[in-house]
Amino acid sequence: MEATAQKHIGRNISRIREMRGMKQETLAELLGVSQQKVSLLENAEELEDTKLEPIAKALEIPLDALKNFSEDAFFNIIANTYNNTSNDNSTLIASSVNYYPTFNPLDKLLESYEENRRLYERLLETEREKSKVIEELVRKVMRD
Repeated sequence: MEATAQKHIGRNISRIREMRGMKQETLAELLGVSQQKVSLLENAEELEDTKLEPIAKALEIPLDALKNFSEDAFFNIIANTYNNTSNDNSTLIASSVNYYPTFNPLDKLLESYEENRRLYERLLETEREKSKVIEELVRKVMRD
């Protein structure tokens, strides 16, 4: 007797979506369908390739990876896939294990604090100027 392991494609979609940190609503928006439709897709045991292709594209993975999903294979694909084409507005995929920033995050934080301080000073100066104009108007009204 030969046992065949049947893959549940809906669970694959759900697991990959979750691993990507994506909500059903987000996937639904990318596919142009309702959240309820995504829920139905994730409960489907089998789906034809014509339905799987846009899902794989929305999840930014190859169709074969969606059909033959395993967590080890998924992490390998994500770690080795860098998709940065501007014509389809896809995002850069980078595994946090393999991501080494070329900047110091603390420097960026200090730069943002400095920028906020400058913006606050500009806002404060504007408010002072506004107060002077109001005071002058009040004085003029009081003299007349």
